[in-house]
Amino acid sequence: MKNEPLLKTEFKDLKLFRRGKVRDVYDLGDKLLIISTDRISCFDVVLPDGIPNKGKVLTGLSCFWFDLIKDIVPHHFISADVDDYPQELKKYRRDLDGRSMLVIKSKPLPVECIVRGYISGSGWKEYKEKQSVCGVKLPVGLKESDKLPEVIFTPSTKAEVGHDINVAKEFIDKEIGRDLSDAVAKLSIAIYRKASDYALTKGIIIADTKFEFGMHNGKIMLIDEVLTPDSSRFWPKDEYRTGGAQPSFDKQFVRDYLETLDWDKTPPAPELPEKIVKKTSEKYLQALRMITGKSI
Repeated sequence: MKNEPLLKTEFKDLKLFRRGKVRDVYDLGDKLLIISTDRISCFDVVLPDGIPNKGKVLTGLSCFWFDLIKDIVPHHFISADVDDYPQELKKYRRDLDGRSMLVIKSKPLPVECIVRGYISGSGWKEYKEKQSVCGVKLPVGLKESDKLPEVIFTPSTKAEVGHDINVAKEFIDKEIGRDLSDAVAKLSIAIYRKASDYALTKGIIIADTKFEFGMHNGKIMLIDEVLTPDSSRFWPKDEYRTGGAQPSFDKQFVRDYLETLDWDKTPPAPELPEKIVKKTSEKYLQALRMITGKSI
């Protein structure tokens, strides 16, 4: 393929802050350098193959959304232009261009702020059992992928390893305090509504999404990536049909392929056929084009 995926960065003279499933984060004192690699994980396992341009799509979309919702909440984004970065980073331009962000360092809150406008995924699974999601009672008779009567806040714990666990808001109230919990719930819903309304005009349904917040100088700040195919369910509006799973602009092709294999979903993960890698890359790029009007 013409674009070799970036799987890992090794900046020996910088302090590695964290290496996640997708992102490499370096500590610059009061700031962080976040690099979105082309790694892809499924079922909490990082695969050996990367998806070309995936990291650039995640960064491009996050930058776009940070600008769109800046009137709702302060965010940690400073710049994605390497020319604005500290001098010692510029020698890494090849790995940083288009896929990195310089951000303010904050103290992350220990909660994943999940907002749902449609019933799908783990929410659908829980609804079938309990007629509720994270303690939020829902109407009887909903079908998979139905639009919900109201946007709901369904938080989860933030697990260092393994799966996050869906919890009721009352759990978060105890974890971070009721006032802070109320504030991030309200902000999460407001951001989702604005982004969802915008995306619909571009032909995309944002079914649900995940936000993370931090504290900086005593104030709430939106952090991490925002409204990407890795943190959200993006569905093509023109193919939307209630009553089943929807096609999506993310790694669903990879998940579907892996489900056909005799693999127990523990490391090491199998390699991916080139056609699956290519199709997945195209889906990510399509999401970027539709939402921002830009290509890579």
